[in-house]
Amino acid sequence: MTTPEVRTRAVRLGPRSLAALCLVSAVGVAGFGWPLFADPTSQVAAHAQDAPWLFAGLLVLLVAVVTATISESGLGPKAVAMLGVLAATGAALRPIGAGTAGIEPMFFLMVLSGRVLGPGFGFVLGSVTMFSSALLTGGVGPWLPFQMLAMGWFTMGAGLLPGPDRMRGRGELALLAAYGFCAAFAYGTVMNLAGWPFMGALASNVAFDPHADVTANLARFLAYCVATSLGWDLGRAVVTVVLTLTLGAPLLKALRRATRRAAFETPVTFEAR
Repeated sequence: MTTPEVRTRAVRLGPRSLAALCLVSAVGVAGFGWPLFADPTSQVAAHAQDAPWLFAGLLVLLVAVVTATISESGLGPKAVAMLGVLAATGAALRPIGAGTAGIEPMFFLMVLSGRVLGPGFGFVLGSVTMFSSALLTGGVGPWLPFQMLAMGWFTMGAGLLPGPDRMRGRGELALLAAYGFCAAFAYGTVMNLAGWPFMGALASNVAFDPHADVTANLARFLAYCVATSLGWDLGRAVVTVVLTLTLGAPLLKALRRATRRAAFETPVTFEAR
């Protein structure tokens, strides 16, 4: 009988890190979802073109606070090295599918990395990878903080999946593939929410209407998603599933081997000569 492998986390979330993460997530939910929940007579709805900029600026500060808090709670030199390698790899993978129907292999790497290294490391990795790839591709704009937060959620969620210490083999790959498929659509949907209020009168039948109620705007938003991003999200989801099922096993093995050898939770000591 084999002893289950106990996962070593690169970053352990303490109470302060969890509190900061909950805060930025709450503001992020408000930043993404305000068009659907704002009262038509509220000042937020009256400033539909300005609100995304406000939330983007606030998210920049909050993501920085969360990253600093998590770093303070235990992001040591070994974890920083692992973070740099994975973030650079993810940033290099993203331009491969730029403008090509959702062929984005970066998502597959984020899912597997979050699974092996845990939710705390996953959130930092997702945010840093998206920031690095934006610098690499010139994709810096008011949408970037939303992308960083959404990718942080995406990668963190993989670290929260059940059975990290015991589940292995085909069952684990099936779980990760299913999560990657759903999360790829979720990522596209929340990013649509971030840009939808900017449409204005460009497409009156699917654009955000600050004077409409929640039901009408939800119908408009769903029509907007189908018309603009369904094909792209489906491509991203399928690519993530295919790469997870074909390349997932060796990559998971390599990540776990690297984690064991790094021994993140073992302090670095120097012997006197």
